[in-house]
Amino acid sequence: MGIDAIPTIDIGPLLAADDLATGPAERSIGEQLVSAAEETGFFALTGHGIDGELLDQMRTMTIDLFDVDDEAKERQTITRDNYRGFIPLGFFTPNRDDLEAPAPDRYEGFKLHWEVGSDHSICAESAIYGPNRWADQPENMADVVLEYWSACDKLAAALLGVFEMSLGVPAGDLARRFEHPVTNMTLLHYPPSTPDEDVHGIHPHKDTNVFTILYPDPVGGLFVRTRTGEWIEAEPAPDALLVNTGDMMEVWSGGRFVSTPHKVVNTTGQQRYAFPWFLVPSHDEVIEPLVELQPGFVRTAPLEVGPWSLEVWRTNWADAEPVDDTSHLGTLDQP
Repeated sequence: MGIDAIPTIDIGPLLAADDLATGPAERSIGEQLVSAAEETGFFALTGHGIDGELLDQMRTMTIDLFDVDDEAKERQTITRDNYRGFIPLGFFTPNRDDLEAPAPDRYEGFKLHWEVGSDHSICAESAIYGPNRWADQPENMADVVLEYWSACDKLAAALLGVFEMSLGVPAGDLARRFEHPVTNMTLLHYPPSTPDEDVHGIHPHKDTNVFTILYPDPVGGLFVRTRTGEWIEAEPAPDALLVNTGDMMEVWSGGRFVSTPHKVVNTTGQQRYAFPWFLVPSHDEVIEPLVELQPGFVRTAPLEVGPWSLEVWRTNWADAEPVDDTSHLGTLDQP
């Protein structure tokens, strides 16, 4: 089935309800969410409950974050041992031949993970855990990010409840898999390019997580691939959040909820900023189907979240050879 636009869903009444299935309005919203995940893998949410002032603070903070000198960025750059901090402009070069990327992605970023103290017992279980490296400037970075992170947690919990019911798994079955989440966020700056440069802000890819929550930059530049292979620009309402289902949800659902390729091309002539939030289960969760497979669904063997995530981040360095092809957990055959 092809798509012409990303559906917009008012989730407000569902978030206000004591029970996700209390009445016809709540059930209708749940059905719309499920239908969007089945058909497009993307949906725009209004009534999402995240305060507009907080969203503005996140955008302003992100702009200020990248408006520091190169010395400050170099001093707090990601390392092979700690994937937290600034990601240099042009650092990431896709190592897959099928992703149409003739040049390094034109973005710089700042990587953040679920905040946990170094003395927490979970840090002894996996090297993926630890405290974030907060930038020196802006000074309010940690406060703003953690408040936004908490709001995304709340929204994601409601979405998980809807998808639990749709999959027919016990209530709380998905939620319990996030006790020590590998959830992460990337603050992003995309300098503009020109059409004749043939450069992606970020190459065509699928998200590898459960849900991604994004407050889109009004300058545009985010494109989603339809099931027929066409690219459409995501143009949600100004106050909407964009959500997409990733590879992990696709696998849990046996291919029912699709993980959709998308890319960024910033030829607007303006600076573009974004701060996608990626919901990921605990490090010891094993990703495998929870329900019967859909016809045509192809997947790899079950994968443990922590080791696989560490491998994905390790191979972001251009000289790092992947041990196997685990870039995607599964995909539906495209018609």
